[in-house]
Amino acid sequence: MPDRFDVDLHGTALPEGSSGWIRVRGAREHNLREVDIDLPRDCFVVFTGVSGSGKSSLAFGTLFAESQRRYFESVAPYARRLLSQVGAPEVDTIDGLPPAIALQQARGTSSSRSTLGTLSSLSDVLRLLYSRAGTYQDGAGHLPASAFSPNTADGACPTCAGSGVARSTTEDLMVPDPSLSIDDGAIGVWANRAWVGQNARRMITKLGIDIHAPWHTLAQADRDWVLFTEEEPRMLLMGNKGGEASQYHGHWTSAQRYLMRNLARTPSPAQREKLEAYLAEGPCPTCRGKRLRPEALEVRFAGVDIADMSALPLSQVCALLDTGLEEQARGTDHHRSGRHGAAASSAARSLVKDFSARVEAIISLGLGYLSMDRSSTALSPGELQRVRLAGQVRAGLFGVLYVLDEPSAGLHPADSEALYAALRELVATGNSLFVVEHDLSIARGADWVVDVGPSAGVLGGEIIHSGPPAQLSEVSGSLTADFMFDRVEARRLDAREPRGWTEFDHLTRHNLQDVSVSLPLGVMTAITGVSGSGKSSLLTALADRIEQLDDARDRFERMVAIDQRPIGRSPRSNLATYTGLFDAVRRTFAATDEAKARGWSAGRFSFNVDAGRCPTCEGEGFVAVELVFLPTSYSSCPTCRGSRYNPETLEVHYRGRDVGQVLAMTVTEAAEFFDDIPAIRRALVTLLDVGLGYLTLGQPATELSGGEAQRIKLATELQRPHRENTVFVLDEPTGGLHPVNVRDLVRVLGRLVEAGDTVVVVEHDMQVIAAADWVIELGPGGGDQGGQVVATATPADLLDDADSITAPYLRRAIRS
Repeated sequence: MPDRFDVDLHGTALPEGSSGWIRVRGAREHNLREVDIDLPRDCFVVFTGVSGSGKSSLAFGTLFAESQRRYFESVAPYARRLLSQVGAPEVDTIDGLPPAIALQQARGTSSSRSTLGTLSSLSDVLRLLYSRAGTYQDGAGHLPASAFSPNTADGACPTCAGSGVARSTTEDLMVPDPSLSIDDGAIGVWANRAWVGQNARRMITKLGIDIHAPWHTLAQADRDWVLFTEEEPRMLLMGNKGGEASQYHGHWTSAQRYLMRNLARTPSPAQREKLEAYLAEGPCPTCRGKRLRPEALEVRFAGVDIADMSALPLSQVCALLDTGLEEQARGTDHHRSGRHGAAASSAARSLVKDFSARVEAIISLGLGYLSMDRSSTALSPGELQRVRLAGQVRAGLFGVLYVLDEPSAGLHPADSEALYAALRELVATGNSLFVVEHDLSIARGADWVVDVGPSAGVLGGEIIHSGPPAQLSEVSGSLTADFMFDRVEARRLDAREPRGWTEFDHLTRHNLQDVSVSLPLGVMTAITGVSGSGKSSLLTALADRIEQLDDARDRFERMVAIDQRPIGRSPRSNLATYTGLFDAVRRTFAATDEAKARGWSAGRFSFNVDAGRCPTCEGEGFVAVELVFLPTSYSSCPTCRGSRYNPETLEVHYRGRDVGQVLAMTVTEAAEFFDDIPAIRRALVTLLDVGLGYLTLGQPATELSGGEAQRIKLATELQRPHRENTVFVLDEPTGGLHPVNVRDLVRVLGRLVEAGDTVVVVEHDMQVIAAADWVIELGPGGGDQGGQVVATATPADLLDDADSITAPYLRRAIRS
């Protein structure tokens, strides 16, 4: 008989290798329903369930949040006063909880100066290498590591301040219509008749240049002087003051100088936008886009400067660094200053070893196609999370609880196998690993599975199963078990016949080099391949080319590109406002007797209007808490408690609910509540169709994943009147979806095709690929090893393609 401490609530034994239980009692965060659960430490635990079931509420909102709160309690009293505003998770008790680290799918920082290299600390190591062991020119002074960073005063290019980009103007930009005369406004910045324009015309006339002649008839030397001269002569001019002629001294400034000075000085966004129309961006002429001072770019290792090294795919960098070490050892690195002594060589070997270990951890997670200079804003949330995961794998911490959010997002099944190995390594070094995941191949390999459901939102929040993965097969009410143990009907690979084909030749973008493909019309095409193989590049290139087709109108009514960019950059943007359904909700509240009696229009129920919104949070529903030494946190507004509105506005009810409570409803709840109002229900039904029933109407845009934002855009398109022959272009729409939600999404995409539309989708999910009518697979690898068409076929024919990396996984998916 096992000891009571060796079994969980249901009598399931502690997994082998576990040191004990994390015991959770009374978890009520978000939609969790008084959840009691025991979770094994030092194990690989996967949280599954349909989207919105409560997985993240348990893993992140309860377990990680409580671990973070306990850490905060240990800091200084002053900090505790600030942190007390953040709040604690809704739970009675949690025992046996280790210190936790969360690796979530957060978007990249908005700074273009943040790169993969800075995020992973690879750039720090590389700068030390170039500083201590780089090959310097004869007579060149030694440079500190900071001189190799474009983000420091020591290293930044003086011309572009380390941005790599220079803004300049040209004659064509400043004189858009050379048939005009100067007096007619040929020079755009002086086109108006105000004082600046009059003064410029007087000085140009004084110089003997005809302001009434068409610009293109003027001598080139005169045109260049007017636009670009650095000279600033003074001259005596005749003006008009108070209706009487008067003399004054004018101070000449060329059009270019006038433009740049005013751009730097103006506080007006409108004026700045007007002036920027005369500028064009291009690589900085001093650093050629490399962002560094010339002195730093003269230093070499393995024959290349640090900027070129940073631009290489990580899969190539280590080999090049090894070549550099060999050259130094042989004395063939073209070094002439004699600085490579024993100390420098020893430093080089040590730094290259450290650098290689960091890079290998990243490459092992399928990110070898990335380069160190890749901007963090250009990294997907999944890529960012895996970069952070690589750092944790290498850190070698012990006794930590890692909480991860869908680490397989954006990965081809072939890459997921490497990810699983890295996750197992974290557990093997003595840590606990809790992963929210929809990839059931990863769930099958876990030590413990927690299935949350049975459905989403108010219909979720219960523990369907907590135990070894194999035991989930015995649970009849689990939607996860249906897919995990092959209870769903296998999909037949029946491809629809296209109504035509369009050829696209010589497509070039990023790692795509002169690729040609044929796109079938009136069917669904899936573009697949390993991570970094060029799928999104191909999708973008196709979309650009479709817009440029001379006969595009004959083939397509319109093209709709639905990407994963946020639906808004402010928390004020949300699902309800983006889809337009909130306009109908506000009109509904304005039509109530109470609102009419008060003389309120629909505008009163907008959280962007002073009259109706909460004065404390100004309609955002939360307030920022500055933590000084930690990132800014947010908590519910203490005045309106997250409702966004002032008390008077909340006094108006529709069917017993105020407008704040309506925004707090899930899409599923709202669809039932507004069942008899077509203008609202139509929008809600399309959101349900794309698997977003678990989101609340007021969910801020900043809290939505890229996949969720994309499906909101798709739902918005589905509301509009149908126009046949539309091309829908989507990039990984299944991100964040449980297999049952993917099945629903596949049906929606199928409806578009059946209505006569063309669907082109980048995907790794085998359900989507099996449902497609045509597959384009890129590869064979990522980065510089990709960008080639590996296979083009129907899904059925792809199964027999020996060159396809996808085929084995598709075969397993349809036959399992």
